[in-house]
Amino acid sequence: MAATETVAERPDYDPVALAESLASAADKSAKVLGDFIARQAAAGKSMVTDEFGLTQAFLELAAKMLSNPYRLAETQMNLWWEYSALWQSSMLKLMGQSTTPVVEPAKSDKRFRHEDWEEHFLFDYVKQSYLIAARWLHNTVANVEGLDEHTRRKVDFFTRQYIDALAPSNFALTNPEVFRETIASGGQNLVKGLNNLLDDIERGNGQLKISMTDSKAFELGVNIATTPGHVVFQNDLMQLIQYEPATAKVAKRPLLIMPPWINKYYILDLREKNSLIKWCVAQGLTVFVISWVNPDERHAAKDFVDYMLEGPLAALDAIEKVTGEKDANVLGYCLGGTLLAAALGHLAAKKDKRIVSASFMTSLIDFTGAGELEVFIDEEQVSSLERKMSERGYLEGSHMANTFNMLRSNDLIWSFVINNYLMGRDPFPFDLLHWNQDSTRMPAKMHS
Repeated sequence: MAATETVAERPDYDPVALAESLASAADKSAKVLGDFIARQAAAGKSMVTDEFGLTQAFLELAAKMLSNPYRLAETQMNLWWEYSALWQSSMLKLMGQSTTPVVEPAKSDKRFRHEDWEEHFLFDYVKQSYLIAARWLHNTVANVEGLDEHTRRKVDFFTRQYIDALAPSNFALTNPEVFRETIASGGQNLVKGLNNLLDDIERGNGQLKISMTDSKAFELGVNIATTPGHVVFQNDLMQLIQYEPATAKVAKRPLLIMPPWINKYYILDLREKNSLIKWCVAQGLTVFVISWVNPDERHAAKDFVDYMLEGPLAALDAIEKVTGEKDANVLGYCLGGTLLAAALGHLAAKKDKRIVSASFMTSLIDFTGAGELEVFIDEEQVSSLERKMSERGYLEGSHMANTFNMLRSNDLIWSFVINNYLMGRDPFPFDLLHWNQDSTRMPAKMHS
């Protein structure tokens, strides 16, 4: 009776329809791959590159590891002992005895929250086996002596990328939630996921551009960036937006907001409930915001000085013409704050006191300690970037976006791989991720 009920609970699915879906996906795969290869060949590009300089870094790592075989042997023994403990613990659990895990994921680790990771013997074993190997690999690399600091940081960072990529949660057969969905849907989740993958490759012109949100759910001026305003000035690098007043009286001194040029301005005006711009207007402020151009080959020679002169300084001139006010309060966000700091120095040297107050939000001024971003900064990588930018006169926005996504790969890469490609689901509409995906290009001279 139990066996009959189990079969009855399984949903019906059409194997012919499944085969047709797979065939359609295969045809689409061939087309996308063919287009990609054709574009690469037309551009004279090799599909094998090492723009991060990893080959040399890991060769140095291997040499240092082999120079101390005793420590390498010690780490191997520690790994063996941990796996022995896991095997013993797993056998006891299989026999119904309560056991203490050999290793547990961090409480902040979202990858192993499904109950099967703990309750099901096999998935618990896979999880712990991965965590043991991940800890061993990370510690082995981190404890190698003799590497210079930059190489150490680079191999540590990309080792973590490798570890994150190989998590069992990223594979259909070793992720219990995906495994259950595959059985329940008769594999339709994987077919839908394959089509999602192909759509993202096609959307990225042959490069994988992972969908983080439903891009069709938001439209500028309709349900995102809706605070009323109009362009009052523009030049080669920016448009200056003045927002309509929302109060009977407004402050005499205007507020100029400078967002970063590596993203779009509407991060500060997503929706009504989380719009800083709308809030400022509601307080009676006269608000101006710089909306930077998305540069192309015409802007290749624009540098940091141009951005300062044609950005905040040009905006201050335009604001004075519009309002009659010479003074202004200025707020800089992210790199907009970095540019604001430079503009303050420039104006101070000229004894120009138009900026009465300056506010900074998440702005880096001293770049001597740039954190994990330093992994991407060395002569080899800068030279590679300059060669790439010289081809078109700008750096594609996706390049910078991918770099920032790697800093939080589990949240900004692998969680979407699981949701979109393994579970076969559409991404959830999220205003912040819509903005995050709306990346901008950067002029070659500005970014070299």
